[in-house]
Amino acid sequence: MYSKDGVDYFIVDAHVALWDARPANQRNVHGKQFIDCFYDYHRNLSPASELWSYEEYLYQGGERLMKDLFTDGCVDHAVFQPARLGEFYVNGFGQTEEAFALASAHPDKLTYNHYFDPRDGERGLDRLREDAERMHLKGVKLYTADWHGDSRGYKLSDPWTYRYLEVARELGIRNVHVHKGPTIRPLDRDAFDVADVDHVATDFTDMNFVVEHCGLPRLEDFCWIATQEPNVHAGLAVAIPFMHTRPRYFAQIIGELLYWLDENRIQFSSDYALWTPKWLIETFVDFQIPQDMTEYAPLTVDQKKKILGLNAAAMYDIAVPEHLQVANPPALAQPQAVAVA
Repeated sequence: MYSKDGVDYFIVDAHVALWDARPANQRNVHGKQFIDCFYDYHRNLSPASELWSYEEYLYQGGERLMKDLFTDGCVDHAVFQPARLGEFYVNGFGQTEEAFALASAHPDKLTYNHYFDPRDGERGLDRLREDAERMHLKGVKLYTADWHGDSRGYKLSDPWTYRYLEVARELGIRNVHVHKGPTIRPLDRDAFDVADVDHVATDFTDMNFVVEHCGLPRLEDFCWIATQEPNVHAGLAVAIPFMHTRPRYFAQIIGELLYWLDENRIQFSSDYALWTPKWLIETFVDFQIPQDMTEYAPLTVDQKKKILGLNAAAMYDIAVPEHLQVANPPALAQPQAVAVA
């Protein structure tokens, strides 16, 4: 819990990861390119006091994650969103078994989401069924720009993706987080395009689609989709550090999201370990849209409470103490089953 000026906030960090980008796990030059790009984001968007060395950035481990998020970071609950990147890393980038074990040991603090790749075909569907049973999955993280053999990305609208989403629905997986954000070297920019979100949101109205990084740099495209699809949500990972380096740019981002989506469909994410949550939480609680940006309304305390934790808590059925709630708690759009062609 974070407190400021007599106000208490329930914090859910909706996008965290454990990764291993050490040289021994790098399959090829692309593994180094990927983590170097991550480190550039970290170095360029962080306050000087929050910078990590390159070496400690390559791997954190569970003990440090628990300290950075819960001991020092003011977080009440966090959700793992792993990425495989098997073409770049020998044992994958996101350390899924380590993260799952940590979440199993701390179910009051951590929720584990897994991943699938529709290019794995029938074997992947069998694995998804096994993973869902073993890991009690409520959500998955999809990386549409991930490489797979000769393929350099896939679309949510692909027939095989639909088959996987149908199976996920049967397994009770309702929350689909999709990386649709800035390009990460060496991945292809167009593979992160948000247009395919429109397809699946329309055809799977009983599932929630959280667009991580809120589609940046395609914010306008994302907002036009999300305003007509009530099951589309915005994740603030990568967007929120701009409070520090480009506060007016972040004011535009959050202002547009609140205008098009409202405060019930925006989720705070530190994207740990790109950044640690504490300074982001503190900065967001204090953040206000500049007065001369009159096209946007001022941020309210209740809006900040929802974004910082209550929205993700509602999506993942995380218990929130009554005194940390708001007068009008967030409510998900009522699910509507739609037959998929």
